[in-house]
Amino acid sequence: MTDSYKHDLVTVADMDEDQVLHKIKLAQLFQRGKTVHFNRPTYAMNLFFENSTRTHTSFEMAERRLGIQVLQFNAGSSSVTKGETLADTIKTLQAIGVDIAVIRHPENEYYRKLLDENLKISVVNGGDGSGQHPSQSLLDMMTIYQEFGTFKNLNVGIIGDLNHSRVARSNMELLTKLGAHVSFAGPDQWYDQKFEDYGQRLTVDELAKNSDIVMLLRVQKERLGQELADFDAASYHEQFGLTKDRYHTMKDHAIIMHPAPVNRGIEIDSDLVEADKSRIFKQMTNGMYMRMAILTDVLVNKGIVNKAEIEGID
Repeated sequence: MTDSYKHDLVTVADMDEDQVLHKIKLAQLFQRGKTVHFNRPTYAMNLFFENSTRTHTSFEMAERRLGIQVLQFNAGSSSVTKGETLADTIKTLQAIGVDIAVIRHPENEYYRKLLDENLKISVVNGGDGSGQHPSQSLLDMMTIYQEFGTFKNLNVGIIGDLNHSRVARSNMELLTKLGAHVSFAGPDQWYDQKFEDYGQRLTVDELAKNSDIVMLLRVQKERLGQELADFDAASYHEQFGLTKDRYHTMKDHAIIMHPAPVNRGIEIDSDLVEADKSRIFKQMTNGMYMRMAILTDVLVNKGIVNKAEIEGID
């Protein structure tokens, strides 16, 4: 097995199947009540420069359940507003003894500059611009694995605001590595030919009918700019949303996923958010346990958790 105990977690690009399955199995152990012990007091700070409910609170709950002490951070009152660079902020946290910085930032690949500094503090990417969202991708993989027990030859349809979605990028990359077949659907203006490297483009009706997993993406209104003035929610829902009619064409075993927050009545009919095929809230539950696994593997690398505590899970 390749090394799962990395110092940082910033992208799915360098992850392989063994590492994904390791994290899924570790997360499932936490779901069944597993605990780990620290060799010393451990500290984390969650630096979110974009709004977040699920990812932010999920990481904080994961940290607290593990026994990590969480230092609070407010981007609006931080020294970044005075002109301090992100790197200097992270170096400051390192200097006072913070072990892990979970960061969400609007700049794509913000973490590259931090990794170049060879810092002792570990960086966990909570989402970078429209680039990567590794923890969301891993919790999605956990949800799929619990449902199907495999990724091989599953048909996954990703529908919606593709160009602005870090979830789409992370998932299409990881699902392809794991042997799934990915397809895409969505408005022309939010589609780029680079997606063709990972799968074909179909209509929403085709994806709903043929997919084992229908993965919906939030319309990211905060990134649309001038396009927002021309956006019509009802028209979008009719053309690209999961309507009740499309829901009834889905395979009997198929499931619905969405990274949330959900724009009810836009990406998905409000009545379908908690329908029998929906796993949207299960994803959120899985997210906390997956983030416990992510953080634990980082702490094993740092020698704060003994590797023997989680050996044998693979």
